[in-house]
Amino acid sequence: MLALPALLVTVWWFASADSTDVYWPPLRTILTTFPDVWTGERLRADVLPSLLRLLAGYTAAAVLGVALGTVIGSCRRVRAVCEPVLEFLRAVPPPVLVPVIMLFAGIGDTMKVAVIASGCVWPVLLNTVEGVRAVDPVLAETARGYGITGAARLRHVVLRSASPQIFTGLRQALSIGIILMVISEMFAASNGLGFTIVQFQRQFAIPGMWTGILLLGLLGFLLSVVFQLVERRVLGWYHGLRASSRRSS
Repeated sequence: MLALPALLVTVWWFASADSTDVYWPPLRTILTTFPDVWTGERLRADVLPSLLRLLAGYTAAAVLGVALGTVIGSCRRVRAVCEPVLEFLRAVPPPVLVPVIMLFAGIGDTMKVAVIASGCVWPVLLNTVEGVRAVDPVLAETARGYGITGAARLRHVVLRSASPQIFTGLRQALSIGIILMVISEMFAASNGLGFTIVQFQRQFAIPGMWTGILLLGLLGFLLSVVFQLVERRVLGWYHGLRASSRRSS
């Protein structure tokens, strides 16, 4: 996992070592500037609000996407009605909606959370629909035969069977959420990681700008690692089933 990032950093270090371009400073200059820029106070003032907005938007998208995806995937008539609308809406790039969302939600945190949620919801929703549709009919009939209905059927049969596909959507939504977090903070913001990077660029504090980009990459990597740990824990049964299937074959 760390081999490719280490290789890229090494290439960046030597490729920029002798750079005199003000817009392409050496990596050693960026790393030297990093602790001076990202102090504890700035982390609390800019990075923490960004993460909280990301968490709020991502959570809202996950709940809404799974709920709607389960309903649409379970009911053929609802799916027939909703599919044309879903295909239209998901084709609209989320950054284009930022000015529209600003008209209704203002320029505060609500707008930023709404922007993140509006982009994250689609991979979760669509993957949930496909996961619910792919539930084994034999398993569904067996559960019905044993009297497993209602909430118990939804939890233990439908959502459990669809959970690998749901987590695929959640993984895709995480990367989209990070991008939209930065984009939303570039519009009428007073704090946040995206706001800070833009301020450094406008002030021609280029090494500081690069430290923000580097920090954004580190945050994305750490969030990906945390997501993988959660996924392995929740889907332990699924990965174990796949491993046993490979051994038996």
